Amino acid sequence: VGSEHEAVRERVGVFDQSSFAKFELRGPDAVEALSFIAANDVTRAPGRLSYTQMLNSRGGIECDVTVARLTDDLFYIVSGTGFRTHDFAWIRDHINPGLDAELVDVTEEYGTLSLFGPRARDVLAALTGDDVSNEAFPFGHVREIELSGHKVRALRVTYVGELGWELHMPISATGEVFDALFEAGAPHGIQPAGYRAIESLRLEKGYRAWGSDITPNDSPFEAGLGWAVKLKSNADFLGREASERCASSPLKKRLVGFTVDDPDIVLVGRETIVRDGEPVGYLTSAGYGYTVGQPIGYGYVRKADGVSDDFITGGCYQLEVATELVSCKVHLGAMYDPEMTRVKC
Repeated sequence: VGSEHEAVRERVGVFDQSSFAKFELRGPDAVEALSFIAANDVTRAPGRLSYTQMLNSRGGIECDVTVARLTDDLFYIVSGTGFRTHDFAWIRDHINPGLDAELVDVTEEYGTLSLFGPRARDVLAALTGDDVSNEAFPFGHVREIELSGHKVRALRVTYVGELGWELHMPISATGEVFDALFEAGAPHGIQPAGYRAIESLRLEKGYRAWGSDITPNDSPFEAGLGWAVKLKSNADFLGREASERCASSPLKKRLVGFTVDDPDIVLVGRETIVRDGEPVGYLTSAGYGYTVGQPIGYGYVRKADGVSDDFITGGCYQLEVATELVSCKVHLGAMYDPEMTRVKC
């Protein structure tokens, strides 16, 4: 895992993420339908991506997805492997009656190879005649490019905190594109990598994981994702009323990060968070960050009358690991590349 992690941070790695759930929302009213279901703005022009949650009536996070607008009336929605049935049902069931919009599950039609790392552009540029420069293909955009004679939906997005693309192609083309990537990537030290490495990489960046860090019982504001909720617009969306209440009141819990200096401590999640001798929560996810060289955990710090920045940073923290209390440091932001310079280069 450490070797794969290092390859992605220093060179380039390929992840087979074909198991992603993938849907298309089609029809003249697709944008209207999705705008009500999504908490973030998905009305961006074709060629743009949106990262969004989909909220329940309590403002809790039901889905955590990437939305690519391919044309005016076609959206490509990508979600996590284990959430295919749940997310499809949630979106389908909340398309307002009377709208001309159809949700189609295309998971089995597309393979997904994620190309991540500082040399990712070098590899991609060697395989396509399309312009993949930062100017022509910036972060947060989607383009259809040609790789090995196949049309590929390239999404410039990342879950590991490095330059890269998710490459979505016809499932039958996946093996051929995989081979081409490794041939072009050989001079750049390309390496296959897996989901354990993704977990380590995303922990360093503070990217949230649905089902652990964010759930139907957590709001985007509590999870540090309030920036992805379109409250500044006048648009109505599912969960807006609850989100307005949450955003205008002191938060009773907030998701924050923790690191332990001792590299031999093993964090796995669910460890109790202790602040100044008092339990205030537990870790929702945890692992080891091979770049920062420390165990990392995330969890909600709770306080009934509100959790402010000063409250979070003003305490002395420990984690209960296998019945032992271990000192730790608290973090409000990402532990790796907080300015996002490597992602947007």
